Amino acid sequence: MFESRTFRSWSGDPPFYDQRDESIPRAVMAIGHDYPPDFELAPHRHRRGQFLYAVSGVVTVSTPEGAWVAPPERGVWIPGGTPHAVRMVGAVQTRSVLLSPHPDLSPETGCRVVSVSPLLRQLLVTAADLPTLYDEAGRDGLVMQLLVAEIAGAPSIPLSVPFPAHGALAARCHAFLERPSAAATIDEWADALVMNRRRFTRLFRRETGMSFAQWRQQACLSAALPRLAAGEPVTAIALDLGYEGPGNFSTMFRRALGVSPSRYRP
Repeated sequence: MFESRTFRSWSGDPPFYDQRDESIPRAVMAIGHDYPPDFELAPHRHRRGQFLYAVSGVVTVSTPEGAWVAPPERGVWIPGGTPHAVRMVGAVQTRSVLLSPHPDLSPETGCRVVSVSPLLRQLLVTAADLPTLYDEAGRDGLVMQLLVAEIAGAPSIPLSVPFPAHGALAARCHAFLERPSAAATIDEWADALVMNRRRFTRLFRRETGMSFAQWRQQACLSAALPRLAAGEPVTAIALDLGYEGPGNFSTMFRRALGVSPSRYRP
């Protein structure tokens, strides 16, 4: 059975990571890593903005503000200074780009999942193989310039689960993310938090920027994607998430991501 460990409580001040690499005198640098199955990176930060992409496998990124899942053909943009933890689903090969402040990738945009086009994918792979001190005035510099332009222009994908700051609501959201259910209702949550329905819906939207139904769907997608990547049957995932059957789950999945769940199975 799949065990969700994507979401965590946060405390303390995570350390900066790869400080030596980040001091390299290049505005853009690319690195590649191979990770064993289900490897976890503890909470940390980068001074530069980071674009994280899994060439194979699935990565899940969690921060104090929310969680993001990047299945194949998706990447995660993480603004510089953002504390985050990363979990690999299966054996994962990553290609990361660390960027100094860039006007088209400002911290105000926050973390986001974006679509990775075939061109962007090839640029990520190519950039990771370049010399550390590549020639900025030559062909390698042009590769990096195009890479930044492609990252900045990549369309966002709705695969985020924002966390509220409200204490009681946050605790319930974290607990829900450990075992999400499409059958959960507003009235159940409102009663558990001793609120009337109207107050709860206002609070939830103010704290997360989403309606309860939208957030619940994102939570279910975030739980489903790693399980699909691990090869679990669609029917088992659908029933575990509280859907009446695989058909209902697949319809939701296609509407949200534009493809069937089987697209993300190995």
